[in-house]
Amino acid sequence: MTEPAPPPSSSPVTAASSVARASSPGLASSSRSGALDRMGLGLGLGAYLVWGLFPILMHALEPASAVEITAQRVLWSVAVCLVLVTAVRGWGRLRAALTDLRTLGTLALAAALIVTNWLTYVFSVVTDRVAHASLGYYINPLVLVALGVLVLGERLRRLQIVAVLIATVAVVVIGVELGGLPWISLVLAFSFGLYGLIKKRVSVDPITGLTVETLVLAPFAAAAVWWMSAHGEATFGVRGSSGLGLSHDLLLASTGVFTVGALLLFSGAAQRLPLNVVGLLQYIAPTIMFMLAVWVFGEEMSAGRWVGFVLVWIALVVLTVDSVRASRSSRRDPREVEVEAGEPV
Repeated sequence: MTEPAPPPSSSPVTAASSVARASSPGLASSSRSGALDRMGLGLGLGAYLVWGLFPILMHALEPASAVEITAQRVLWSVAVCLVLVTAVRGWGRLRAALTDLRTLGTLALAAALIVTNWLTYVFSVVTDRVAHASLGYYINPLVLVALGVLVLGERLRRLQIVAVLIATVAVVVIGVELGGLPWISLVLAFSFGLYGLIKKRVSVDPITGLTVETLVLAPFAAAAVWWMSAHGEATFGVRGSSGLGLSHDLLLASTGVFTVGALLLFSGAAQRLPLNVVGLLQYIAPTIMFMLAVWVFGEEMSAGRWVGFVLVWIALVVLTVDSVRASRSSRRDPREVEVEAGEPV
């Protein structure tokens, strides 16, 4: 059966090419016309659904360790990125990024932060602490606000101060319940927050940026895979053990496909949607993670944790109200209000 050919903008290569050429996410046609771009909304929902459902994939990779999953994710992401760079004829941009020492150094620092984020996230899943990861991505927007003050010297609006204070109380409540700081949540939030700040300092498209970052990490990932294989701790390519085989290998390889694919979906959405809409969509992923943790993986949620999460949700409502107010006032004020949003996991 023959189907009509899709429009050029829907082909993966063309979509990747548009992402590679994009230099200003958020300059969407919807913001010019006032109507919400349905394609952009679909891309955004797709990206955050992928990120939200990532714990299911990580659970399916058992008995692979967090280190092996992260290392394989890096290596397969490199492979997918290089295919896309070839498809969009982006070798010139990649070469320019690799030969500019300032850009390379900045992206290398970003790579260290993102691999910390990935490793911590996978560790939370394989140790049955998905709720901790969910909390980390819930508080990430609030951490970004705090980092704006501490690192960039920005001044907080009144509602932003209220939101940060409520979130701080939430972390204290959960910390008391756990008998210590929720370090997984804090590492995820701060590593990704700092990653976002650093990426603002380089002018590279998402494909080139992720390619450079994974290329920087590739030697360390390859060394980790070699060491685990030499000591009998690897699962990729192993046969004769329960749960291992071709399907397991393909699932490990798919981590690179999902990583890059979700980035392309997110970047396409950021080009087509106003930033305040993208900022609201980012709560989809941690909400899905939270539901998976409680109702699929059966993680324990004590009264203290529920109180902490409710406080975080209240803080996010306050922050969202502030963002909406600021966005409306920016239409009358020449200064542009920026809403932080990013790609988790």
